[in-house]
Amino acid sequence: MTETLVKTTLDDSIYTITLARPEKRNAVSDHLLSALEEALVATPKETRVIILAAEGKHFCAGLDLAEHQHREPFGVVQHSRGWHRIFDRLQNGGIPVVTAMQGAVIGGGLELATATHVRVAESSTVYQLPEGRHGIFVGGGASVRVAGIIGPGRMCEMMLTGRVMAAEEGQRLGLSHYVVGEGESLDKARQLASRIAENAPMANWAMVSAISRIDNMSSDDGLFVESLTAALTQTSPEVAERIGSFFKKKGQGPRT
Repeated sequence: MTETLVKTTLDDSIYTITLARPEKRNAVSDHLLSALEEALVATPKETRVIILAAEGKHFCAGLDLAEHQHREPFGVVQHSRGWHRIFDRLQNGGIPVVTAMQGAVIGGGLELATATHVRVAESSTVYQLPEGRHGIFVGGGASVRVAGIIGPGRMCEMMLTGRVMAAEEGQRLGLSHYVVGEGESLDKARQLASRIAENAPMANWAMVSAISRIDNMSSDDGLFVESLTAALTQTSPEVAERIGSFFKKKGQGPRT
């Protein structure tokens, strides 16, 4: 019988992808990665927001060392680039991704989480980059995504010492955007996904497609791309209706 490593559901316009390997703390095997990629490729056309979640007490404990195999240098490069391809589809697929985290968010699990746009952590969440203890280096994008969030110096320290970072410190550094109580991360993720789904689809696409790329550009190029992106979104037919609706509600205070 084939093991189901990733489960998917569609609720209205919100597509939930759930890692389903709780007995292994959702550790990343090649089969799990393939199942995740298949779930992303199969994203329904009507999807406005994706939720990434995990069964059990842990979001993802990183690379499944039990399945670690010796590879020649070129094989390691190809394996790493496979991770990059899948995580890039999450970050730059044009659909906002909200992640619900609990327990271990370690190594490859942290690389996976930081490829998403909005991250909710339960108070049990812990972060770690233990690659140095295993004699290896990150290969799933942490040197770009994690370092981009917490800074290269702090990432280097995490890898050198292998220390475990608690949920509150992770939020202060930007690894999560919200910290909630035990068992509350998925409900919060659904609440946020519903809110995000109300935005204009082109605006959501622009935010998740342009901002990370602009961050990787020179200031002059980034400002030019910002102007082009603004031109695309602000001239869509939906904008006039939304701005008109805003003025009708003016004076009611900001929505919380």
